[in-house]
Amino acid sequence: MSIVYLLIPLGLVLVGFGLWAFFWAVGNGQFDDLDSPGWSILKDDAPPQPPRPGDTPPSKQEEP
Repeated sequence: MSIVYLLIPLGLVLVGFGLWAFFWAVGNGQFDDLDSPGWSILKDDAPPQPPRPGDTPPSKQEEP
């Protein structure tokens, strides 16, 4: 029965910490845009850049 005297305050502290973390996240804009990250996977990658004149291909470079 004496463990209840420890677990109830510990539970209240954990609930308080969870509420603080939630309101901190809301205040810092963590929940402002929930749709864009899901759509970003569907965007195409940028096209590869052509090599500049004078650049050697990676297979032709000398190793130090």
